[in-house]
Amino acid sequence: MLTSIAGACAVLSVGCATTQMSTQKRESLLAASGFKTITPKTAAQKQKLQNLPPGKVTMIQKAGKTYYIFPDPAHNLAYVGGPKQYRQYQQLRTDNRLAKESLETDEMYRDTAMEWSVWGGWDAGIGSFGPMAGPGLY
Repeated sequence: MLTSIAGACAVLSVGCATTQMSTQKRESLLAASGFKTITPKTAAQKQKLQNLPPGKVTMIQKAGKTYYIFPDPAHNLAYVGGPKQYRQYQQLRTDNRLAKESLETDEMYRDTAMEWSVWGGWDAGIGSFGPMAGPGLY
């Protein structure tokens, strides 16, 4: 029972942690994927930057080509890449998420940190064996 509660809490915390990605982290992954930064110079370009959904990579078509844009209106710039850079970005995001989950899982299952000997072994709480057994001569 105790392990299932701890497991459920760990799954919930991992799920929440992996769905959130800071803008700074996302921008680092975009740059590492080969996205270039552009700075809007005209009022029309600045307006287009402001109209893009914040915190999201948006696909656009221009002159028959596909581009992916991530706006950073706070710094008055945008990250722009093509399909190749976008695929690389998706792969880096996946690799980063898997590495983080692996680290969290490793930390969660460290036997030395859990001090299993304190719990009286694996049969604790089952039947009338071990210190975690039901009501006894207390």
